[in-house]
Amino acid sequence: MLVEKHAKRVLLLMSPATYRAGAFVQAAQQLGLDTVVGLDLPQTLAELWHVPLGLDFSNIAVSVQTIVEYAQEKAFAAILSVDDSATELAAYANLALGLASNSPQASEAARDKLLMRQLMSAGGAPCPIFRSFWLHEDPDSIASQVSYPCVLKPRRLSGSRGVIRADNAAEFKVAFARLKRLLLSEGASEHETSILVEDFIPGFEVALEGLLTDGQLKVLTLFDKPDPLDGPFFEETIYVTPSRLATETQQTIADCVSTAAAALGLRTGPIHAELRVNEQGPWMLEIAGRSIGGLCSTILEFGSGMCLEELILRHAIGEEVATLEREEQAAGVMMIPIPEAGILKGVHGVEAAMAVPLITGVEITAQLNNQLTPLPEGASYLGFIFARGATSADVEAAIRQSHQCLRFEIRRSIPILNAGRNK
Repeated sequence: MLVEKHAKRVLLLMSPATYRAGAFVQAAQQLGLDTVVGLDLPQTLAELWHVPLGLDFSNIAVSVQTIVEYAQEKAFAAILSVDDSATELAAYANLALGLASNSPQASEAARDKLLMRQLMSAGGAPCPIFRSFWLHEDPDSIASQVSYPCVLKPRRLSGSRGVIRADNAAEFKVAFARLKRLLLSEGASEHETSILVEDFIPGFEVALEGLLTDGQLKVLTLFDKPDPLDGPFFEETIYVTPSRLATETQQTIADCVSTAAAALGLRTGPIHAELRVNEQGPWMLEIAGRSIGGLCSTILEFGSGMCLEELILRHAIGEEVATLEREEQAAGVMMIPIPEAGILKGVHGVEAAMAVPLITGVEITAQLNNQLTPLPEGASYLGFIFARGATSADVEAAIRQSHQCLRFEIRRSIPILNAGRNK
């Protein structure tokens, strides 16, 4: 069904727990857009919380119909998912309303790691050798079929949840059991759920933030990840930009991401890609049809102070963006890792962490007296540290110094004071 586009109305789809809501809503307001929030909530709770549009993201058909009916009265110029939770729903809704978007098939491929691997491999994007196995299969049998070191991955969880490295058969069986428990706790069926097992790729990681227009990639920035990500879990911490890699290497990375996006059928909007780089070149790990997660986008500015969310919104409603060039100043962010499971009882040293030169913000997002769960089961951070400076090296050093000032009191059986740590 086609409806007339309304140049000033956008629908932002998001989960209740997303970090991204404030940045997108604020950017929309600054652009003078009439913003509707579609939240993954039962309609009764949505009404209680005064959310205009309560949707069940797991029921795409019903949610699309709800959106279409809403749009009959007030048409949308664009429908965006601000995080992973609704990228497929956004694609189906945009298709139903005749709005520009990636296809539902491309959006599904960017969410399903097995489908992603299959399409990347067929499309010529370098990626690890992979196989899939069902949760109900015998782990002893699987352990004898795979190469080591390998990495076990859930097909749809994000943020490195459930991603575990195994160096031998014994470690594989432990990792398989742990991942199986996690997926079953999330409601998966062991006879209908498969996992991905792929060769571990040595090297260092980078993350590319980009924008697609008619299938053409514009690199917005390339982040270095200076902390090693070698397992057994893959907890991301520091991102710094601009990258310190050689220009030729950066171009090779961009070419690799372009190939991967084309293989999946991604053609428009933001993408966030994760890669490994070694002496053989770049290897695709993942590509998502959305922008960078958490509060990390806070450090990105383009042109004369345009934030990433404003850039994405302008692009989505069809406005021409005058410049996509990032500011020259170096910037970085640390996603503060959770060192151990327990109840957060105290946070100390924030003022000292803020006083470190080049630090522009320290935001603790974990709530006191709440349970903390580290990776691979956890899905959040303790908070974020932000910095800006003349060089990426200066920014990285400032973030590390600031992190060392922080102490997190986490109670297990008895109160324990945990010093800030680096990997």
